[in-house]
Amino acid sequence: MPEKLSDGERGPLQAELEHLRQEHRDLDAAIDALLHLGTVDQLQIQRLKKRKLSLRDRVAFIEDQLTPDIIA
Repeated sequence: MPEKLSDGERGPLQAELEHLRQEHRDLDAAIDALLHLGTVDQLQIQRLKKRKLSLRDRVAFIEDQLTPDIIA
């Protein structure tokens, strides 16, 4: 990745980041709702949690790209 991103590169990354964060929040709410229902489909919850972890990894990757490296 280049040292400094242009505004044209930052915009789409920031939009994707916000989209991923929203999807992560939505999955969290869905998991909570399923857990509070009583009849819990463990396989479905496991899949949602796996997707949530995948989103978290992608969010961290994009945040690393948007945040400049600071040499200490």
